[in-house]
Amino acid sequence: MKILAVGDIVGESGVRKLKTELPRIKNAENIDFVITNGENSAGGMGINEKNFNDILEAGTDVVTMGNHTWGKKDIFKFIDNPQILRPANYPKGVVGKGLGIYECKAKKIAVMNFLGRVDINILTENPFLLARDMVDDLQEKVDIIIIDFHAEATAEKIAMARYLDGKITCIFGTHTHVQTADEQILPKGTAFITDIGMTGPKDSVIGMDAEASIKRFETALPEKYKLAEGECILNAVIFDIDDVKNKVTDIKRIYIR
Repeated sequence: MKILAVGDIVGESGVRKLKTELPRIKNAENIDFVITNGENSAGGMGINEKNFNDILEAGTDVVTMGNHTWGKKDIFKFIDNPQILRPANYPKGVVGKGLGIYECKAKKIAVMNFLGRVDINILTENPFLLARDMVDDLQEKVDIIIIDFHAEATAEKIAMARYLDGKITCIFGTHTHVQTADEQILPKGTAFITDIGMTGPKDSVIGMDAEASIKRFETALPEKYKLAEGECILNAVIFDIDDVKNKVTDIKRIYIR
């Protein structure tokens, strides 16, 4: 079983890059299942129905979200689609779901999405306690458990991975849009990488126009962000999972210009 996780899609150019590259990656790497973070796909903030459909048509099995889940009102048209997950630790009663169970190659794959709390400034439930309880409940129900932890702080992501080591198959970080070089299999068998990066404009500040971004830091004024233009990159990671033990045997980063 090979599972591909694709880093945050930034803007429509990022969606186009996914549509171009994903079929090639799936064919070349014999990918069985694909998770794509789509929370920045619509103009750099949120997701709309066209982006969602395009991401699925490119070959994605499930779309995960994050702090910009509600960035576009369009999402309320399709938030109940089983192929989209919003953070599970949003307050109870919020529409959508943070857990999906999917079947692939006779395996049951649970995918979960959580939002960090350090420097995110969104009121959510404690992701650690909720993840622990949800994972414990899934142990006898599924073969593979995967978490997209959408968080700002490196320490929070690493702590979550260590907290769940041995209880889940793999956990990858999203949100910071910069691919980290710390892919590893932890002591108890869980595969982890702090951040898988982004799919969007290369010559940018995490996908946004550099000049506008710099002006915000230079002046401390609320300069409006705008998407960068030009060549795009695609960041992703492949988890190679043993079909008998359901444990990751190899984790490999992908960086395509």
